[in-house]
Amino acid sequence: MDSSSLWLALALLLVLEGLLPFISPLIWRRTFAQLMALSDGQIRFFGLCSVLLGLLCLIFLI
Repeated sequence: MDSSSLWLALALLLVLEGLLPFISPLIWRRTFAQLMALSDGQIRFFGLCSVLLGLLCLIFLI
């Protein structure tokens, strides 16, 4: 894996992250408001799940 692959992955991440606010800003705003209501522990749990899922995907793809 070279540095260009990393930049491509980051660019794809930005595209995917920007789709929901671009397509439906109202849904994005509601979702973000619900996220703000979560406790720190709940946010950490979802963050941990996201990291673990990403690592599993990397293991299977490499």
